[in-house]
Amino acid sequence: MQRLLLIVPSATYRAPDFMAAARELGVAVTVASDRAAAMSVVMGDHALTLPLSDPREAAAAIVDHARHTPFAAIVGVDDQGVMTAALAAERLGLSHNPPAAVACTRDKALMRHALADAGVPQPRFVLLPEGADVRAAVRKTGLPCVVKPLSLSGSRGVIRADDADAARAAAEHVRAILAGAGEPADAPLLLESYLPGAEVAVEGLLRAGQLQLLAIFDKPDPLEGPYFEETLYVTPSRLPAAVQVEVERITAQAARALGLREGPVHAELRVDGENVSVLELAARSIGGLCSRALRFGAGVSLEQLILRHALGMKVYDPARESRAAGVMMLPIPSAGTLVAVEGQEQARAVAGIEDLQITIARGRPLVPLPDGDRYLGFLFARGPTAEAVERSLRDAHARLRIRIEPSPGPAGALTWAARARPADFHLRAGPSAVACRVPGRRAAPCRARGSLPGLERAALGSRRSGLGAGRRFLGADAHRHAPRSERGPPGAPRAPAAGDLLLRPIRASEPRAGGRRARGSRDRR
Repeated sequence: MQRLLLIVPSATYRAPDFMAAARELGVAVTVASDRAAAMSVVMGDHALTLPLSDPREAAAAIVDHARHTPFAAIVGVDDQGVMTAALAAERLGLSHNPPAAVACTRDKALMRHALADAGVPQPRFVLLPEGADVRAAVRKTGLPCVVKPLSLSGSRGVIRADDADAARAAAEHVRAILAGAGEPADAPLLLESYLPGAEVAVEGLLRAGQLQLLAIFDKPDPLEGPYFEETLYVTPSRLPAAVQVEVERITAQAARALGLREGPVHAELRVDGENVSVLELAARSIGGLCSRALRFGAGVSLEQLILRHALGMKVYDPARESRAAGVMMLPIPSAGTLVAVEGQEQARAVAGIEDLQITIARGRPLVPLPDGDRYLGFLFARGPTAEAVERSLRDAHARLRIRIEPSPGPAGALTWAARARPADFHLRAGPSAVACRVPGRRAAPCRARGSLPGLERAALGSRRSGLGAGRRFLGADAHRHAPRSERGPPGAPRAPAAGDLLLRPIRASEPRAGGRRARGSRDRR
């Protein structure tokens, strides 16, 4: 029986799906992780603990282990394991990507330079060492610009800035995020031009350097900043056929430019009219639980395709199923401790919804992007069209009620209820009602002016909290969960990232449903 080595970082969501795929294929598995796995008691010698932060040392340990337990293939399921997999597979003579190519996918500066050398369309960019003149760097990239770390993934630490002062503040924020992630805070950052347009994700499989397109996902919620929290992925793409061909061509060109030859690739691209540009490309498959939105041939999973290719098995028809499918990565609305996610059964009952997975346990801390690296959970849907799938996901999400205990703060801290509602909001300064839903596009005239109190401002997570008469909350993200027909005009002030949620403080004595509301809280239906 062939034996597969799965390199599974401890923080990954991917282990169960890859293990299930291996069982389907009848393949023996050894699991390697950066922490001693709970299953090591059961798996014995078939569980390895590796220092994934040092890929060369980890690869040496794999080669040593392979002397008495040979492997037919090595697969790194997430970013933290792909370099170790490439180095070990190279030394063992197994199918692999060149380590130098994988290194480019793990360092955004190396990637940008490799793509530039090959003429692949991408943002203008400049490295930003610690202490560098941010204003001079911004003159090279133009405005707006985006500040990002070289090493993190999943939109963590990615911040848009519209002027030089905002870029300097964003750089300081990103360095704090790096320090919190255990990365060097004094490492260079990447400053690049902001590219307008729609964003898509590409899933593909490389065989001897040739890209086989598996899926193009539309991202219906506009990713305009200041943070770039992904939510909806829907396939098949609704882009014109000619644009989809260009997306595939540019993705293949980028993979060649980096030197990748074998295995899965996941790419993020911006589409502005007929112009397609590469944001990033990774030498692994789609993250989180999002792969569950993909089925191929007669119900084959993405993980099965990846393992079949790695093991040299025949890869059957990789055409995606005919039905549309999608996933929503449930955003974390505010920092604190998760009390409950209510309305799950109502969400699951929505037509087209196949599954809902809450991946953060009650009582665990919540940290929203750009500082955090987790989603609250995942919603999955299938339907006859991409439009139907998008409607199902939005409808189901609107039925969830997320209760969060704020992080320790001033006395009388409030428990927040967050109810997903795609609409505009009337934001009021005051402890009893911070945000009230207003039907339609325009917010009602504000009844209070000035800044929100500190606790409420922290819960909303906005850097700027000014309110103005007849205006929406200033200086934050778009109404990204609202249908396009319900969004305000392009030039309107943006609502906060949490602003597509109904947020209002609920005191411990207040009934949760059907009872008396907190004094002063006026939830307009």
